[in-house]
Amino acid sequence: MRRWRLTLAVLATLAAGTLALDRLFPPDLSKLQDLSSAVTDRSGHLLRAFATADGTWRFAIRPGQVDARYLAMLLALEDRRFASHPGVDPLAMLRAVGQAVVHRRIVSGGSTLTMQVARLLEPRPRTLGAKIVEAFRAFQLEARLGKDGILAAYLTLAPFGGNLEGVRAASLAWLGKEPDRLSDAEAALLVALPQSPTRRAPDDAPEAARIARDRAISRARDVGIIDSADAEAALAAPLPAARRPLPFLAPHLAEQVIAGVPPGSVVATTLDRDLQERVEALLLQALGRLPAPVNVAAVLVDRATGEVRARAGSGDYFAERRNGMVDFVKAVRSPGSTLKPFVYAIAFDTLRAHPASLIRDAPTRYNDYAPGNFDGGFDGDVTVRDALRLSLNLPAVTMLERIGPVAFAQRMGEAGLTLESGGGDTPPGLPVVLGGTGTSLETLVTGYAALAGDGAVRQPTAVPGPREGAGRRLVGAAAARQVGSILAEVSPPAGFDGRAVPVAYKTGTSYRFRDGWAVGWNGTTVIGVWLGRADGASCAICNGPGGAAPLLFRLFALLPPAPLPSPDPADRTAPPALVRIDRPAEARDDAGLAIAFPPDGATVEPGPRPLVLEASGGTRPFRWLVDGRPLPVAGWRRSQPWAPDGDGFVRLTVVDALGRTASSEVRVSRR
Repeated sequence: MRRWRLTLAVLATLAAGTLALDRLFPPDLSKLQDLSSAVTDRSGHLLRAFATADGTWRFAIRPGQVDARYLAMLLALEDRRFASHPGVDPLAMLRAVGQAVVHRRIVSGGSTLTMQVARLLEPRPRTLGAKIVEAFRAFQLEARLGKDGILAAYLTLAPFGGNLEGVRAASLAWLGKEPDRLSDAEAALLVALPQSPTRRAPDDAPEAARIARDRAISRARDVGIIDSADAEAALAAPLPAARRPLPFLAPHLAEQVIAGVPPGSVVATTLDRDLQERVEALLLQALGRLPAPVNVAAVLVDRATGEVRARAGSGDYFAERRNGMVDFVKAVRSPGSTLKPFVYAIAFDTLRAHPASLIRDAPTRYNDYAPGNFDGGFDGDVTVRDALRLSLNLPAVTMLERIGPVAFAQRMGEAGLTLESGGGDTPPGLPVVLGGTGTSLETLVTGYAALAGDGAVRQPTAVPGPREGAGRRLVGAAAARQVGSILAEVSPPAGFDGRAVPVAYKTGTSYRFRDGWAVGWNGTTVIGVWLGRADGASCAICNGPGGAAPLLFRLFALLPPAPLPSPDPADRTAPPALVRIDRPAEARDDAGLAIAFPPDGATVEPGPRPLVLEASGGTRPFRWLVDGRPLPVAGWRRSQPWAPDGDGFVRLTVVDALGRTASSEVRVSRR
């Protein structure tokens, strides 16, 4: 009994001492938190990664994310009794000591995977004292992390040469793939490299890498992990010739979503990696036909969910002459004619117009604003359907006049589709509908997605989670459907078959060819395209029909065919009240133009306040002249203040929008 009590006391003392040492000297696990940040697609595939602060590529990974053959080879070569030992393998240690005594040199280290993790967490010189510390740390790690945690730590920290740490970074860099599906040869190479990563790099030391890999293959065959036939095939497999760059997809978006999260975070997005790759390749190919510094950008959004499937802020992130690092998806530019569908949609929604309504396309002045069409001609009376389909300017301005530019901008803003005025308190005017405002490709795609659906705004999102502006509505479902039916009839660009790639779309070209736009949708996806120069200078190719539209259709060709809904026959007949759309009643008067005050032959006596000239009839806007000298523009008002500067006879003349004139001669007499 005395002997048992003594033994128990010794064991209790050892346990208390070990516990005290563990509390006093806990293992430093901070390196397991110092990880590369990563942005992934909807399926977890890596889009872009960001190195740690010291420039290392290091990704957290669990055993279940790695090919089972790799794990089997790793344990067979590095730690056969990993599942059963407490962190230190006594048999392996005895074997290592015996070999060292017999050969008078270190033949095998006897370190377990747990001890290797301890060394990776806290590197020390390879001495006997360091081995003792590693053994103690191994017990601590086993107690804290468990077997799966230790294996995960090794898979995260194992060195693979240069700034590569962990099996995921190594697999991406050397094999160009995730480590979840590896061939026998690939698994053996990844097992062998950490044993001597600097001397076995496949690019610098291919023969040493081959020998180490083949040894791992042979060992796997000997222990029954692979059979002889698989081993022969693995031995004949080529080694990777060079290290590959890590994935670099959706770089602009990746920078934005990673900016607000802690280092080492993994942010999942809604993007599709394969589609993103094809979109970026297509845009890069397009840049090859465009002179620098012209650049392009594109966004692809799921119609039903509003989730972003692909997004390219520029055609080439690294093209300095093209300002490739600028995210042109968010850049505010002049939208050209791409706002016209929204004007017509609001007009349909508020019953101010119908697709079959007639509207006049003829030279018209709106105060001091006289827009023309892109081709310089005019079509006379056209239906609203044709006015939008052909992108005629005068009917669009007339329609905006009926709605009111301020009301239009306010309604767009309430739906989350902000139009930039360029600063100042100047309210928006009629030029807004032809691009006299600023917006972004992101905003346009948001608006077109509403038109492609039921009129409700679903803010596109690239990161799953709650969205801003939920419940906002631009127009009703009927108005959205009517606009969609018209845009589906827009002719495809030259060289494309609209039946093979059915798309409802609209183009836009900003003033002096600074920006080219094309935005549209098929049965599943909304796509927006922009091209232009970062400095806002003109370029002949920067237009919608010839520049952006072909690129839009090539992007749609990347997707499976998705037909558009059939048009509603009811849209072909306008209700009686909307058969013809004229300019607002207050803007025109069919009566003849005349000067109501002062009448011809009158004598006027100026007082302390200016006299008020008054016109009747005619068509607004008006312009007044005194003895042939113009007064400030009266615009839409029929009245015009006038302060005579002397006595005598004066000839007053008023000119209306149609060029008609009326005159009166009056006498100015001061008392």
